[in-house]
Amino acid sequence: LLQLAESGEGTVQEGGSLRLSCVASGDTGEINRMGWFRQAPGTEREIVAAIFTRGTTTYYGESVAGRALISQDNAKNAVFLQIDNLKPEDAAMYYCVAGRVPVSKWSVAHAYPSWGHGTQVTVSS
Repeated sequence: LLQLAESGEGTVQEGGSLRLSCVASGDTGEINRMGWFRQAPGTEREIVAAIFTRGTTTYYGESVAGRALISQDNAKNAVFLQIDNLKPEDAAMYYCVAGRVPVSKWSVAHAYPSWGHGTQVTVSS
């Protein structure tokens, strides 16, 4: 069983930076990709970023490209997400994901078998 625990800011000022952390525990041996999805009320889940945990390749969703950075600490089975220049549309529930995922499906939500409980991010003006 793989468990994911997210942590990070709840409310961030518009134009500021968001930092989230996710630590995987349990059966982490099969993981090759970790990442973040987000979902705002009334919208579909959207890929934010992903990282190849057995290398350094990173991937970003269009809505955060150029503003986001995903990084990892393999020794701690942790991934980190930073989004700069936060916009109102960045407000959402953010979910950490992990699994053995082919590169062709890095942005596909159902390709990730493990999900965290989510952490709410609010952007204040």
